Amino acid sequence: MNHFQAILSQVRTLLSSHRPSLVQALLDSLLTEELLSREYHCTLLHEPDSETLARKISLTLLEKGDPDLVLQGWAWSGLQPPAAEKGPGHRDHGGSTQCATMELGPLEGSSYLELLNSNADPLHLYQLHDPMDLAGEEETELHSETDMDTINCDQFSRLWRDMEGDEETREAYASIAELDQYVFQDSQLEDPNKDIFIEHIGPDEVSESMETPAEVGLKKSQKRPFPEELPADLKHWKPVPSSSSSLSCLNLPEGPVQFIPTLSTLPQGFWQISGAGTGGSSIFIYHSEVPQASQPPSPSGLTVHGLPTSPDRPGSTSPFAPSATDLPSMPEPALTSRANVTEHKTSPTQCQAAGEGSNKLPKWPESVEQFYRLLQDTYQTEPAGPDGILVEADLVRAKLVRSSSKSLERELATPDWAERQLAHGGLAGVLLAARERRRPRETQVIAVLGKAGQGKSYWAGAVSRAWACGRLPQYDFVFSVPCHCLNRPGDAYRLQDLLFSLGPRPLVADDEVFSHILKRPDRVLLILDAFEKLEAQDSFLHSTCGPAPSEPCSLRGLLAGLFQRKLLRGCTLLLTTRPRGRLTQSLSKADALFELSGFSMEQAQAYVMRYFECSGKTEQQARALALLRDRPFLLSHGHSPTLCQAVCQLSEALLELGGDAELPSTLTGLYVGLLGPAARDGPPGALAELAKLAWELGRRHQSTLREDHFPSAGVRTWALAKGLVQHPPGATASELAFCSFLLQCFLAATWLALSGEIKDKELPQYLALTPRKKRPYDNWLEGVPRFLVGLIFQPPTRCLGALVGPSAAALADRKQKVLAKYLKRLQPGTLRARQLLELLHCAHEAEEAGIWRHVVQELPARLSFLGTRLTPPDAHVLGKALEAAGRDFSLDLRSTGIDPSGLGSLVGLSCVTHFRAALSDTVALWESLRQRGETKLLQAAEEKFTIEPFKAKSLKDVEDLGKLVQTQRTRSSSEDTAGELPAVRDLKKLEFALGPISGPRAFPKLVRILMAFSSLQHLDLDALSENKIGDEGVSQLSATFPQLKSLETLNLSQNSITDVGACKLAEALPSLAASLLRLSLYNNCICDVGAESLARVLPDMVSLRVMDVQYNKFTAAGAQQLAASLRKCPHVETLAMWTPTIPFGVQEHLQQQDSRISLR
Repeated sequence: MNHFQAILSQVRTLLSSHRPSLVQALLDSLLTEELLSREYHCTLLHEPDSETLARKISLTLLEKGDPDLVLQGWAWSGLQPPAAEKGPGHRDHGGSTQCATMELGPLEGSSYLELLNSNADPLHLYQLHDPMDLAGEEETELHSETDMDTINCDQFSRLWRDMEGDEETREAYASIAELDQYVFQDSQLEDPNKDIFIEHIGPDEVSESMETPAEVGLKKSQKRPFPEELPADLKHWKPVPSSSSSLSCLNLPEGPVQFIPTLSTLPQGFWQISGAGTGGSSIFIYHSEVPQASQPPSPSGLTVHGLPTSPDRPGSTSPFAPSATDLPSMPEPALTSRANVTEHKTSPTQCQAAGEGSNKLPKWPESVEQFYRLLQDTYQTEPAGPDGILVEADLVRAKLVRSSSKSLERELATPDWAERQLAHGGLAGVLLAARERRRPRETQVIAVLGKAGQGKSYWAGAVSRAWACGRLPQYDFVFSVPCHCLNRPGDAYRLQDLLFSLGPRPLVADDEVFSHILKRPDRVLLILDAFEKLEAQDSFLHSTCGPAPSEPCSLRGLLAGLFQRKLLRGCTLLLTTRPRGRLTQSLSKADALFELSGFSMEQAQAYVMRYFECSGKTEQQARALALLRDRPFLLSHGHSPTLCQAVCQLSEALLELGGDAELPSTLTGLYVGLLGPAARDGPPGALAELAKLAWELGRRHQSTLREDHFPSAGVRTWALAKGLVQHPPGATASELAFCSFLLQCFLAATWLALSGEIKDKELPQYLALTPRKKRPYDNWLEGVPRFLVGLIFQPPTRCLGALVGPSAAALADRKQKVLAKYLKRLQPGTLRARQLLELLHCAHEAEEAGIWRHVVQELPARLSFLGTRLTPPDAHVLGKALEAAGRDFSLDLRSTGIDPSGLGSLVGLSCVTHFRAALSDTVALWESLRQRGETKLLQAAEEKFTIEPFKAKSLKDVEDLGKLVQTQRTRSSSEDTAGELPAVRDLKKLEFALGPISGPRAFPKLVRILMAFSSLQHLDLDALSENKIGDEGVSQLSATFPQLKSLETLNLSQNSITDVGACKLAEALPSLAASLLRLSLYNNCICDVGAESLARVLPDMVSLRVMDVQYNKFTAAGAQQLAASLRKCPHVETLAMWTPTIPFGVQEHLQQQDSRISLR
């Protein structure tokens, strides 16, 4: 049996049925059975040609599926058997005999699943679903046969069952619903001054307007206008939900209305209403006995009832139309918040406003409305105290990249400062923008990353408040769940537990509310805050989950179902987390990644002003700012909102004491100043006990405490009263957490400094400067190393002694000797960039002259931080170390993300003689200095900047290089004494490696600026992925040769150069005769003509030493021409000429004649 042809015939039948839901169902089932990858599934959904689509599906079924199972009756799609298998009496959906399958041609620019959403004529689209020619056919005379063309009972019954069957089918019909409403409504009234609603017609008007079929006759229908010709109110017309107690208002055309009560075989209440402007028969569904045409209507007016409603589908007026809550593609008015939306009730005096009322969504059930208001009240509360201070930080788009070429692990990319893509409007703005890019029926995952203390939880709360205030209308419900609440054992949790019971406050919701939420998951936003606090986050993509939302499972299983898009599919997941550990690998598949970069220096100072304003102490604002500016190191740490708050708290306390207040110069001193008074007021040993808890929890990657963790109730009460611990949102009454991550780090370091349980020889491992290969320290408490060194080395009287007393502080003396010996043995030149920066921070916190002197004196002269992120504190402590060293340094600051302020401070140091940074950042720095009039610093920045060697790996690199050249040209034209920029003048090596796609597009831009590099010696246009500049690129490059007087190496390998390009190159090469030493044309497409042209020019290249033409396409004739020319060139040392198109014997013979010919 030919399985392929059998499967292909059935797939063709499915595609010719013009029912996108069946095609979608088939592809979805293949994806579910893992017969298709998700990428190939998306490709097939957008395949424009039906025959190609049929063959691709058939091949997939043949290769990976079970053909015998497929041939057993379309179990995977629900399609009827092929036409050949149907009986002769079988009739199609329209009621007529089975017609031949319509041949489908390619659709220009769209897929068959997108047919209903295309810009094609709506009547033509409707004909694809109905064999009747609605545009050109006259009205069909009605009769009582059951298989008539106008209405078919089986057709509508089947459609109705499909719509009720499952959610997927209902959503498939959603796109048909709008088309159905458009076709069935009438847009052209014979009298534009009349807009008659059926219940507004009086008894006399009804008798005049209603005629029997015999009186009416057959009328030719008019051509239906295009959608853009329709009035605005009719283009968005939607059916009004009906009930037994309210009247449904139908906008009918001018002309006769036919009531057909004699169709006994039809489902109850089908009408055909014809009139001007209808392209064919218009069908309405009537829920009660249809009155005879001869019977006068009741004095109260004619009532049109709707289709029988089901509990989950209120008031649909078309057999094609799902309920309003089931339509994923409603117009914009339907996607607004449903707060305070009431049902539009039509009365005779309100018919003029019926068009507006029809756009409103049906009223929610009372329980849903109550739950909605409860949820709003929960999130509307603004945080009190310092936590409520709002200074908007920058939200930057982020991406993950491989940490190295040999590693599969991913880490956050570090964009240059000028490359950052800011997301304006905070997280609320991000969610509003993401609405336009989301795929239908797909869960959208948005992750916000940031270091501890950057304000992620605050902005997550701001999203909830924005929704409660009506600024996120695309969501009906928002649920915020702190992830520390999800570390609970047990396997009896359901989805409603996750949504209703684990948020900031338990919510009361019944089954009706939960059922309402499940119907529209795309209107749900679920926020998972502080995801790093969840245990074993990396296993969610591989865990198993319950098959249905109602089945109980563990909380881990529920989260796995959400991330695997099996539960609440179509919702939006918003995660906030720290970019650490294996979780980062899982986030590589997130739909959008953002990073909180923290405060700028101006934003930090604005926070200080707001803090004292909210505290009611505006008179202290100026003094507090002065204190902060006197400590540049603490000011640089102002990028962290948590540290900003700590500085403000200490400044407030110092200013209240009066006198000459002064902030400490280290982070250790900052937290000693904050905790010292609290420690003195606490029970004896309370701080040490709390420090031990902080360390033990940190080793387990936890920050949440229970009541039984505290050694005594007194310690717990003291810690709560002093604000060291607090009740986290959503936690039980017995759960507490440290008020900040940095405070936990400081307390953990205090325990390490005081504890006798930690062996002295083990202490250096906790600095994480030289990680051990066996049992390495994971450094989850990343602030511990700096605090530990500061606590041990700073004078006990103002450090450890101020916290625990002089006697306990004496225990740290022996540990000080161990750490001092370890730090002085370190060689900074052997450390990686990140470890070197950490060492500088530790030396700064120690405030010990011997350690600081050793570190700065051992710094290498060339410091490269390539690919290592430099924060403002990093830039500050690095500049301080360079100044203290008293030697000259060269810095590589590319891909560090250093801010303009930090870059300017490092460049301005007299000890920095050369630096490399991103071209875009450097040009922006120059422009900023020029605008501020800092001429001296501008001159130093221009003289020290270098780009040698330069490798262009992206189109942006070429564009930035062009901006640098343009800056030089502008500078030369505006300043009489200015010469060339050293960065442009001294560039000697330039590499171009953009690949086959970007290479041909970017190369002309590079050629236009090549002449500016007068000292260029090495031009490498070879790339592993091949640049393919082609003959056109070689022709453009050849025109620049007269200006490249210093060029010594020209590499044109793997660029798809043919004889045309080789001839152009040969004509221009004499311009480089005095300088060119090496020429490579390896792996191109040069044939005999090109080889002959190169042979003719070879004697003129008096400086050429090496020429490589291997792996080209010239034959023995071309090889002999080159060999003959080589004999005239005694200066040439090597000619690499092996190519598979030359017989090996010929090559050996030529090599025997001239040993300079290389065949390797």
